[in-house]
Amino acid sequence: MAQRSIEVFIGRLITDEGFRAAFVTNPTAAVRRFVDTGQELTPVEIAALLATQPDFWERVADRIDPRLQKANLLSDEADTWVHSER
Repeated sequence: MAQRSIEVFIGRLITDEGFRAAFVTNPTAAVRRFVDTGQELTPVEIAALLATQPDFWERVADRIDPRLQKANLLSDEADTWVHSER
């Protein structure tokens, strides 16, 4: 199940602008919130995600067709996503 979760996490980083912004702003909180939604990530996967350069995800997102992107319609969506459901 963890493999599927890492695929979902990376997919969200690439296609969801708000999620990506939340991760860049506070990677640990974004990972914690993702796990709190019932997704499973191994300690190795979490360490690898946290070790990735934040601008990497933006560069990857810039390379995919915009029709596959979820636009960020709220300027503070990153903050909202990280701090929701506490």
